[in-house]
Amino acid sequence: MDSGAITKPKFASFAEIFARSAVIAVVTLPDAALAIPVARALARGGVKTLEITLRTPAGLEAIRRIASGVPEILVGAGTVLRPDDMSAAIDAGAAFTISPGATPALLAAGRTASVPYLPGVGTASELMAGLDEGYDCFKLFPVMAMSGALLPRILGGPFPRVRFCCNGGVALMSSCELLAEPNVFAVGAGWLTPPEALAAENWEAIENLARAATKTLRKA
Repeated sequence: MDSGAITKPKFASFAEIFARSAVIAVVTLPDAALAIPVARALARGGVKTLEITLRTPAGLEAIRRIASGVPEILVGAGTVLRPDDMSAAIDAGAAFTISPGATPALLAAGRTASVPYLPGVGTASELMAGLDEGYDCFKLFPVMAMSGALLPRILGGPFPRVRFCCNGGVALMSSCELLAEPNVFAVGAGWLTPPEALAAENWEAIENLARAATKTLRKA
């Protein structure tokens, strides 16, 4: 790891991260210059756990800027596809890493990483492979394409101790349905930063979406 990596508060597990917040904002940025304004808008709205995806070249720099410039935000990396992605994200200051699926290499790297890793699963077989590697929290993806809240409900039968963060096509009202399931501890909220709001740099709109989500999900 880079000796100059940013030091951030560490959480030992995703159970602790889920206890901090049941809503994880999922953000894909075309330009790292948007990172701090987006993070501050989400924080003002009450959403303080943020996943920056590595789907664009701006991802790592966005993580670096938020980790050093917005201390009230817990920022991590999403779309981690290889162990090298995990290492680069941690060096940039990511407090956690998340992948849409999982490979043996990622599961092995996540076991020794300095921050929690959330592997993605979509089937019982993938879940069993993760359990064999010592994981008990998973990203359930793409949940809305696979019957929504019915999927964690069904998986809860044979896997009662597993906890999920549900992602993929989730909106505000479906988040309420998902979080009503006892084994769903968090949802990924891509709807908080719509592309049109990012393009217009409409931080007020993003803040209002975050505030509405926080209020609604707190009631739920």
